[in-house]
Amino acid sequence: MKKKRRLLRWILWSIVLVVIVAVVGTLAWTQIGVMQAAAEPLADAKANPAITITDAPEGIVLAPREGGSATGLVFIPGAKVDPWAYVAILQDVAAEGTTVVITRPWLNLAFFDLRGLDSFTSAVPEIENWGVGGHSLGGVRACQLAGDAETLVLFASYCATDLSGDSLAVLSLAGTEDRLSTPEKIADARHLLPQDAELIEIEGASHASFGDYGPQSGDGTPTISDDEMRAVVTEALAPLLQR
Repeated sequence: MKKKRRLLRWILWSIVLVVIVAVVGTLAWTQIGVMQAAAEPLADAKANPAITITDAPEGIVLAPREGGSATGLVFIPGAKVDPWAYVAILQDVAAEGTTVVITRPWLNLAFFDLRGLDSFTSAVPEIENWGVGGHSLGGVRACQLAGDAETLVLFASYCATDLSGDSLAVLSLAGTEDRLSTPEKIADARHLLPQDAELIEIEGASHASFGDYGPQSGDGTPTISDDEMRAVVTEALAPLLQR
């Protein structure tokens, strides 16, 4: 009997140890290898006289300096990407009249972040019309929050949630040089989006072209410049959010 109790205690403590090691290992992994925002594009964005940048509790808020904002966009970063890496590519969207709130996902991974859309829109409570979007894994999470938004924006991403029967406006941007969320993968998930969703392939864009954090392992080599990429994204995105 005593041997059985000792064995049972040994098994229970072994399970506890395995769980602790798994939790600690996961937490450590989420903090190691986070891709940081490139210094120069971020500095240029912070110097942009057309926008204000606020480091708010809800996220990084980019707002037009003049004219106010009637619409907002909650934007969710890709896995283990510094949220500040999206300031440069979204600055012109803000300058043209849409306030952008870039979230800080829990543990740097969007699928760990269970907060609702209102946790981020509360940063700018005067705005009533909101879209949601994200890059890569952030886009997958954005699809889950799309029921509370009017528009959905996907950067090198695709849904795992069936939104085909929803009435929201959807813009999906892919890169021809993306070797992670390839155009083929995005096309294969097209049936999960509304019929009138707009899919655009950006010639020469890689997975990392949708942010400013340097090259990413497993990705292709971009042939589009950062300035060209920003212009193409702004041209596609701004009219959708402001309509």
